[in-house]
Amino acid sequence: MAQLFHRSSNSISNISIIAVVLGAGLLLAFAYSMDRGSYITDVKVVKEQPVPFSHKHHVGDDGIDCRYCHTSVETSSYAGLPATEICMTCHSQIWSNAEMLEPVRASFRSGESLEWTRIHDLPDFVYFNHSIHIYKGIGCATCHGRVDTMPLMYKENTLYMNWCINCHRNPEKYIRPRDQVFNMAYEAPANQEELGRKLVADYHVQSLTDCYTCHR
Repeated sequence: MAQLFHRSSNSISNISIIAVVLGAGLLLAFAYSMDRGSYITDVKVVKEQPVPFSHKHHVGDDGIDCRYCHTSVETSSYAGLPATEICMTCHSQIWSNAEMLEPVRASFRSGESLEWTRIHDLPDFVYFNHSIHIYKGIGCATCHGRVDTMPLMYKENTLYMNWCINCHRNPEKYIRPRDQVFNMAYEAPANQEELGRKLVADYHVQSLTDCYTCHR
């Protein structure tokens, strides 16, 4: 019988199979990198705000405590954004004529709230409570990063479910003494695992990983 295929067909088919496998692998790698990249997650992305508020200046330079502006963070599921009156407590006296602060003064005069762009915006189907995390010894910087070094606010972590679950499975790696929760410069000690296990027991921290914990 005459040969139906050219002798090079085997080589071509092998190369084609390898190319398809490699192409599929590269496609998956690209999709994964996109899913974890800033284009999707907004990590490290600075968003435009009505006022270019600098945490680095207010927290890092002036030493203003997180709770001065985020007044409900210890008692509510929502950390709270500062009312215009809080801003004007200082800025009615200092930088009172600064052009960049005109939106703040306008808000104060009209009584209309400033429309800040959310940086940490969880989906509506996710329940998160700030107060319980703080009460259990999870520091602000653990989730939000070193806010005191950010001239303009951005998201430090993806806040994806697997990122949250990692902490819920291993709370001893992240927990800190309650009096250090608002210390942005806190560094975990060398014996963090040992200290963490003790604090987990003292604060009655549970390793909650069931769906109902966050999806109610």
